[in-house]
Amino acid sequence: MPEFSFTEENYLKAIYYLQQDSPSKDVSVNDIAEKMNTRPATVTDMLRKLSDKKLIHYEKYKKTQLSKTGMAVALQIVRKHRLWEVFLHEKLHFSWDEVHEVAEELEHIRSAKLIERLDEFLDFPRFDPHGDPIPNAAGEVKPASNTTLSQTEPGRKLKLVAVKDTSSAFLQHLERFGLHIGVLLTVDEFLPFDHSVMVSVDKAPPVMLSDKIAANLLVVDTGKK
Repeated sequence: MPEFSFTEENYLKAIYYLQQDSPSKDVSVNDIAEKMNTRPATVTDMLRKLSDKKLIHYEKYKKTQLSKTGMAVALQIVRKHRLWEVFLHEKLHFSWDEVHEVAEELEHIRSAKLIERLDEFLDFPRFDPHGDPIPNAAGEVKPASNTTLSQTEPGRKLKLVAVKDTSSAFLQHLERFGLHIGVLLTVDEFLPFDHSVMVSVDKAPPVMLSDKIAANLLVVDTGKK
């Protein structure tokens, strides 16, 4: 696979993440500019370069999406990033809110052999510390869940399997409620006024979670109370 600059790889990864949240799988220049924290004009220049390299489908003034080649490259970057997060968390004991920033640097390592050895060393993990699925060497991805806590019903027992927001501030906030990957939740009540949800975390007293928090927690249903 040809080598790309770190900036090109970061753009491909950003477009990949934006496509995951887009029903049409198309993303706009402004969406990318916000994700990359840069100006739309800068994004347009990069999109032209990526288009010339056949990594995206792009037309001026229209939305864009990854080409088949671009998707393959993006998935390998995501794979490296998430494997490094597992390594940092499990082997070097970084907390789950610390791993992302370091993995942002490590994901650009070129050696495919190193990444395959890393995968083997970690016993082929399927998910990173935030519950995000790790693409396999062929670029195949199997999500743990697409159901958010806010989409569930009262009286259900759930398991927290992933978080959509992986920012340090959000992860640290979750820890205040005893929330982490694998924790068991019981939905006690949804409040109609602001859609907040009352949940019991393991055997601790119930806590109130805002709709914003609930919308960022991915869960699997384990049954009724």
